[in-house]
Amino acid sequence: MSATVNSATVNSAAVNSGPGTMTALRIEGPHRAALARVPLPEPGPDEVLVRTALVGLCGTDLEMLHGTASYLRDGRTSYPVVIGHEWTGTVVHGNAGFAPGERVVGHTMLHCGRCRMCLRGRRALCERLREVGLYGQQGAAAEYVAMPGGSLSRVPDPVPDRAAALVEPAVTVVGGLEQARCRLADRVAVIGTGTIGLLAVQLAARLAGSVDAVGIDPAGLELALRCGAGRALTPEQAEDGGYSLVVEASGAAPAFRRGLDLLEPGGRLAVIGVAGAPAEGFVPGELALRGLEVIGVRHGLDYYDRTLRLFQDGVLDAEPLIATVLRPSDGPAAFELLRSGRTGPPKILIDFGGSR
Repeated sequence: MSATVNSATVNSAAVNSGPGTMTALRIEGPHRAALARVPLPEPGPDEVLVRTALVGLCGTDLEMLHGTASYLRDGRTSYPVVIGHEWTGTVVHGNAGFAPGERVVGHTMLHCGRCRMCLRGRRALCERLREVGLYGQQGAAAEYVAMPGGSLSRVPDPVPDRAAALVEPAVTVVGGLEQARCRLADRVAVIGTGTIGLLAVQLAARLAGSVDAVGIDPAGLELALRCGAGRALTPEQAEDGGYSLVVEASGAAPAFRRGLDLLEPGGRLAVIGVAGAPAEGFVPGELALRGLEVIGVRHGLDYYDRTLRLFQDGVLDAEPLIATVLRPSDGPAAFELLRSGRTGPPKILIDFGGSR
């Protein structure tokens, strides 16, 4: 094999013929992202080598860039970091039941399968957890990524790569609404019009009796109507006590307090957004006095295959959420787009040359 691997698709024979390097989008330090040459991963006995197609960027990647991510603060990771936890690609070197040419989506959370949490069936709380592109495992914002075979899901042929790239954020929505027992009798409010919020609107529109979108971005609220919301409201316009289920998807600390206000007695608050600041005005006693239930949704690790079927069946639709698709060389500029707080479609994808 040559000393480098360019951006063109290569076959499995070329990949297997020797060591080399590849292009990756890497965060070098606070506020510094750049393309870099990194070693080409060599898959282990139970691993699969995948040619990356599309990688999505999100707020967690921006936190990694700014140095504010919890993974950096608590020492689970350090710079430089090859990011990329929302992704899809094509198998190049098969193993663990996968064959070259199969399209796959990678799971973000890699569990050990042996700790007490894994043995209890709570894989997302694994005591030895690694997260792709965040800590413990190289991310997929590169030409290739090596993954355990048990942490890949096959992409059905009717699901395009652009949809497959959004499966990772969608699994948390699917798992969250399942945990929150979203049903036809529910009147749902979704707070936030980012990727998670818009996917939650799409799914709740199919599961619940009604769904309202609550947000502060006019373009995002308009997009929520296209995604199935019955009404698009500002936080002030939403009715106190008017909802049996509220999905907090914004990650803004004040939204937790507002979400509680919107609940009827006995209502459920599903917290998917991750707020890094205290929720002012929260009195724990009201949970008991009003009979409220707060459900923390960490991830949807068990819902990848189900989520892929929802995209295949048209229940979930990626296209309204995608703002732009950029080349790897535009990766550093993509962070500026995230930072600038653009409105409307929230998702930025990076095409590493293997998408269809």
